[in-house]
Amino acid sequence: MGNRAMKMKKVFATLRALLDVLENLVGQSPTDRLHRQILEEIKRIKRSDAALRGELMPYNIVPLDTSSSVANIFGFFPEVIAATAAIQNCEDLPRFPFDTPQLRQKDIFDLLQYVFGFQEDNIRNQRENVVLMLANAQSRLSLQIGSEPKIDEMAVTDVFCKVLDNYIKWCRYLGRRVAWTSLEAVNKNRKIILVALYFLIWGEAANIRFLPECICYIFHNMAKELDGILDSSVAETAKSCTTEGSTSFLEKIITPIYDTMAAEAENNKDGKAAHSAWRNYDDFNEYFWSRSCFELGWPPAEGSKFLRKPAKRKRTGKTNFVEHRTFLHLYRSFHRLWIFLLLMFQLLAIIAFHHGKMDIDTIRILLSAGPAFFVLNFIECCLDVILMFGAYKTARGFAISRLVIRFLWLTAVSTFVTYLYVKVLEERDTRNSDSTYFRIYGLVLGGYAAVRIMFALMAKIPACHRLSSFSDRSQFFQFFKWIYQERYYVGRGLYESISDYARYVIFWVVILACKFTFAYFLQIRPLVEPTNIIVQLHDLKYSWHDLVSRGNKNALTILSLWAPVLAIYLMDIHIWYTLLSALVGGVMGARDRLGEIRSIEMLHKRFESFPEAFAKNLSASRIPSRRIDRVNESEITTKTYASIFSPFWNEIIKSLREEDYISNREMDLLMMPSNCGNLMLVQWPLFLLTSKIMLANDYASDCKDSQYELWDRISKDEYMAYAVKECYYSTEKILHSLVDAEGQHWVVRLFRDLNDSIAQGSLLVTINLKKLQLVQSRLTGLTGLLIRDETAGRAAGVTKALLELYEVVTHEFLSQNLREQFDTWQLLLRARNDGRLFSKILWPKDPEMKEQLKRLHLLLTVKDSATNIPKNLEARRRLQFFTNSLFMDIPQAKPVSEMIPFSVFTPYYSETVLYSMSELCVENEDGISILFYLQKIYPDEWANFLERIGCGESSEDDFKESPSDTMELRFWVSYRGQTLARTVRGMMYYRRALMLQSYLERRCLGGIEDGNSAAEYIDTQGYELSPDARAQADIKFTYVVSCQIYGLQKQTKKQEAADIALLLQRKYTALNCLGTPSLVKANLRTKTMP
Repeated sequence: MGNRAMKMKKVFATLRALLDVLENLVGQSPTDRLHRQILEEIKRIKRSDAALRGELMPYNIVPLDTSSSVANIFGFFPEVIAATAAIQNCEDLPRFPFDTPQLRQKDIFDLLQYVFGFQEDNIRNQRENVVLMLANAQSRLSLQIGSEPKIDEMAVTDVFCKVLDNYIKWCRYLGRRVAWTSLEAVNKNRKIILVALYFLIWGEAANIRFLPECICYIFHNMAKELDGILDSSVAETAKSCTTEGSTSFLEKIITPIYDTMAAEAENNKDGKAAHSAWRNYDDFNEYFWSRSCFELGWPPAEGSKFLRKPAKRKRTGKTNFVEHRTFLHLYRSFHRLWIFLLLMFQLLAIIAFHHGKMDIDTIRILLSAGPAFFVLNFIECCLDVILMFGAYKTARGFAISRLVIRFLWLTAVSTFVTYLYVKVLEERDTRNSDSTYFRIYGLVLGGYAAVRIMFALMAKIPACHRLSSFSDRSQFFQFFKWIYQERYYVGRGLYESISDYARYVIFWVVILACKFTFAYFLQIRPLVEPTNIIVQLHDLKYSWHDLVSRGNKNALTILSLWAPVLAIYLMDIHIWYTLLSALVGGVMGARDRLGEIRSIEMLHKRFESFPEAFAKNLSASRIPSRRIDRVNESEITTKTYASIFSPFWNEIIKSLREEDYISNREMDLLMMPSNCGNLMLVQWPLFLLTSKIMLANDYASDCKDSQYELWDRISKDEYMAYAVKECYYSTEKILHSLVDAEGQHWVVRLFRDLNDSIAQGSLLVTINLKKLQLVQSRLTGLTGLLIRDETAGRAAGVTKALLELYEVVTHEFLSQNLREQFDTWQLLLRARNDGRLFSKILWPKDPEMKEQLKRLHLLLTVKDSATNIPKNLEARRRLQFFTNSLFMDIPQAKPVSEMIPFSVFTPYYSETVLYSMSELCVENEDGISILFYLQKIYPDEWANFLERIGCGESSEDDFKESPSDTMELRFWVSYRGQTLARTVRGMMYYRRALMLQSYLERRCLGGIEDGNSAAEYIDTQGYELSPDARAQADIKFTYVVSCQIYGLQKQTKKQEAADIALLLQRKYTALNCLGTPSLVKANLRTKTMP
């Protein structure tokens, strides 16, 4: 079956290509009757091939069929093989009463398509989706791979519980039994079928996807219907989706709900209608938050209130909310804060006027906060009643009844508490009173406070959540909780942990304590004495007519005194919050090491710690260094960490060069060697070592001390020490590989004597440091020739440069004793006299040696300051952002194969994809074009771009002569504008990063199995072409651009359609563009028809 399917696929692909070519040729010709007939015939052939296409390509994007081709790497992933076999397990299913596919194996999706009439494209999409979910869940278990991979029960259960989590919670909320008896009673195959059914419902639900609880209702009934069908011997079509002898889930279930929603949307009048005049998505969805939704029946009754379309007199109303735009929301939305602040102001003022004394009279006055509290809550309830106007005729009775009950309750309790407090005050003025009203008043307030505290604990304290959930079973407690707080389906399980809640409470206690302390001592108490003085002033003559203050103890004057203080009191909580949050945030950020790298200079200083941080925080545990780390941590050196870090760092630098943020020279200085060679030291990027050799030469020339004191002075700059060591070891290695025969004897003898002198501490006796700069100049000339390609003239130049280096080192650099030894060495003397010394040059061919030569030459010649590398601010920002992330507190990294997959979806309508040359060159009224503007805004990036494409200062006409340069120019400009190309490039970096990490991990595993060392597999050359890495990235990451009018753009031959095709074909082959070529709908036998 596999070979036949492969041949059919090739034939089908060829036929489709020929039809596309023919369609394009006919479309470019003049339109007449013959051309129209040809186009109609092409469309007919394409429609007839739809069924064959479904068999040959059972998946939509990722080719997951395991028996398609040897070249299809997806078919060799064990988790994909196991997931595919799981959906093809049809042993426990009823017999299929229809023709099964001939070119592939049947699976559970074929059964579901027959039973419920799902569309073909939906089947292909969700088949791929379920296989990927099962495969990813299997890979996260890290199980041993057998000869025949099988899906694990834990993986299936994990997917089942995650997908159907909302459905299970919905059933629990409504007190309904789920569609299965128990989780343990459902076997693995039934779980996969239910997951597949849920995704098929979701995939064909259109805008009903925005009604998650409606999806749960549909799934609940269809799952029950499916359960009865699965228990039968022969599969049959579902009655709920059958109409007139055919089956269509879309027409029977989705269309009636969609039509009702569409009619309500039309009633919106383009946003001009009142919020109460039409039902939105929330109103439709909240219908399924009560048990009354089951009165809708199955399939949904067409005459039900839910499906009633809006009319002038009869329409279904909103649920429990209507929007009014008014300034009254300023109080209503934050009423708890306003009430709390006003009550505290009242209490603090009372304490201040009683001079801080807490006697029984003061306590009686403080209890006046009780009536104030209830009155303020009553005002808020009145606002609730007022702001529901416009929805009383249409709102559900459940929402109205709560408003009425709260209004009556707060009216009664406000009146009662106010009456009691008046009696308490009268009782205070009565002699020999037994304080009866005072005790009753205290009992009422205490009881009410206890109840409110209990409800607050149940709602806020994490330890009481289980008790709160348990109390929901009682109608009595449920009623009072409903009065206290509206009962919603969403947001019920969003609780903080005890530690987080405790920190949150402490944070606000400190803020409020600071605020109220400040308010009492610096705002309220200083006004007490002036207020008392003003009150005691009598017979004041006002220069203006006053009806308020006269005879009322100067009330207006007192109001003008306290009003600014009250206003500041209400507002300064934001100041205290800002101050404390800044302080706490700074401490937490410092503890979590956020923003530790704040400048490029700090990046230079901390660079040595980056490899270790990366290896421990962002490197997967399968990388060899981590394995060695567990065996013997003391043997792990900085060089090992650097070898792990360098591939990722270098890819970041390459991406900066591709985006023209840095030049070729800056890239050479920023690139980090692989650190897998034979050099016994860490090789850091050259931008850390620039000018260090020159400075070390100056130290050596001025040295009058011992060798150790010179080295201590050099070692004060650790990067200078690294530069000196690398220069020495690289020179030795390069000279060893460059010469042979007598020349190699000289190199071996020279460095042996130097190493002995270094070990003995007599280096200053062995060499003349004054001549070190002369040696450097000769060595620089030699490396300058070797970094170029080999020619006869350059070979002679290298020989001459080696002889000059030999003369300088032997006769000027070395001490007198060593000089005499080399001069009397007969082997060298004869070769020198015969002209054989350095006559045979082994020109460097190995890429690693070439890279080392180039690096040594730059190390000897670059004098740029490290603070100027890189120059571009965006490049600096990105490097700082990446290095800051290395020190953050993040979970332990896992291999790509075990990561959670994710998808990115970008909606696109008709925005610019790529700028055309005409758009770039057209000038505005000021004579400025887009290209000219960008050249002036980004001069360094423009110079880097010209360097990358190999052009000098080119004009617009020069670019038009080269199609490739024109395309590069269009992309360069588009990447700096608000275009789709820029968005796509940024998102595709995710895939590139996954490919790199997967490539390195697979090479690590291969190296471990073969017993190889790290030097043999830490190499990123060609990772973007690796089939394994590309397949692993496609399994874990999907990027889709929704081109909403792509079909129209293609038919009208808009530039946007061509540019989208260009992105797909030339730049990002893994990009997925979703577009509808024409209007589609499902017929009664589930086939997609144009």
